[in-house]
Amino acid sequence: MAVGEDERSRMGFVFDTINDFKGQKKTRDMLDAKLYYWGENPTINRYEKMVYDLEGKAHPDMYTANHKIASKFFGFLVDQEVSYLLGNGVAFNKDATKKALGATFDEDIMDAARHALIGGQSFVFWNLDHIQVFAPEQFVPLYDEEDGALKAGIRFWQIDPDKPLRATLYEMDGYTDYIKPRNGEVRSLNGKLPYKLKVRYSEIDGTEIYDGENYPGFPIIPLKNGEQARSELCGRKNTVDALDLASSNMVNNVDEGNLIYWVLTNCGGMDEVDDAKFVERLKTTHVAHADGDEGAKATPQSIEAPFQGTQATIDMLTKKLYTDFQAFDASAVTAGNQTATAIKASYVPLDLKTDKFESCVSRCIKGILAVAGLDDDPTYTRNQIINKQEEAQTVLLGAEYYDDEYITKKLLTILGDADQFEDLMRRKAAEELDRTITNQPPNEPQNQPGEEINGNGET
Repeated sequence: MAVGEDERSRMGFVFDTINDFKGQKKTRDMLDAKLYYWGENPTINRYEKMVYDLEGKAHPDMYTANHKIASKFFGFLVDQEVSYLLGNGVAFNKDATKKALGATFDEDIMDAARHALIGGQSFVFWNLDHIQVFAPEQFVPLYDEEDGALKAGIRFWQIDPDKPLRATLYEMDGYTDYIKPRNGEVRSLNGKLPYKLKVRYSEIDGTEIYDGENYPGFPIIPLKNGEQARSELCGRKNTVDALDLASSNMVNNVDEGNLIYWVLTNCGGMDEVDDAKFVERLKTTHVAHADGDEGAKATPQSIEAPFQGTQATIDMLTKKLYTDFQAFDASAVTAGNQTATAIKASYVPLDLKTDKFESCVSRCIKGILAVAGLDDDPTYTRNQIINKQEEAQTVLLGAEYYDDEYITKKLLTILGDADQFEDLMRRKAAEELDRTITNQPPNEPQNQPGEEINGNGET
């Protein structure tokens, strides 16, 4: 089938847009943030130790240790917030809603939240009976110039540089799949298709697509981290770099031992190159010759590495990161038997941050429900460390003021079994009904002493 000019123009637009998106600083920042999440600090990996000659020129230091210790601090804090908000799953008012969203909805929405915190936003596609998550570095949103709403987008991926580049253009009235081979022309795989296909099957003709329809709105909903859709790493990256650099320097000092330098006497003929060779020979053979005038000698001097100062710096930076990220420091409350009040107080910064992100997640989920034709509201149970014994005792102390249903629900929530409440209440109701039936007097009339009963059951 010949490709028309309109279709050629569409294909050119799709791949030109992808190339432009790849070259943007915002996209490079997304990719860097993902490396930080996985504990592969790109700043530390690019860091090179330098030495300076007598003329002030910098040269790579090839003779001293240069370990590159990257922490996974950013990844830990992202996972903490995601687990805190969504670790217990998303609940709805109607049992049918959760079933309609698919068996993996909780895991998928956690994945979407994780991408949003790392890269600033993610995109959730309602695909007939489940959601599909698009990472921000693999999706180009196309916003309407009139109202700013997301009404189109391009998802692209390439599993290997030697493999074809795949792309899908999503529009209000359907989607189109494209492929760009490494050495070949771009082509459409199937033309534009509706989001919901109607098929019929006959033994004679086989499967046939006979009709299709689309959703009432655009089926891709953004999940933004705040109004600005910014990564959690923004404003904190330099502190993470400083922590990783301090850790790297400490390991370098351990590798080098005590910092040793040499005082060369009567070796005036040696230049910077000779000095470097002298140090390198010490590292390899542990023997060095000082060439110079009569009486030439080399005397070692040592400087102890500032371990205490470096450790104090690491501790200070770690504490600052917990504060800047508004994270929960578990080590501060698990060191001793903390009261429930003290534990709750430690969660205040994380609660304040999570409140904002919860509204973003709810906005995304409500958008999914609207596209799927479901009417419901999401609710969350935050995944807190608690003093279960103290919490349970507090509930039981107020037992005289609450009904059994309230007490049961609170205790199950403390124990992490809140999802068992409905089943437990049904079992209790069935047991109560069974006891009531068992204790009822028999329906047959019972004769009293001295009374006789005739054949009609009358006294």
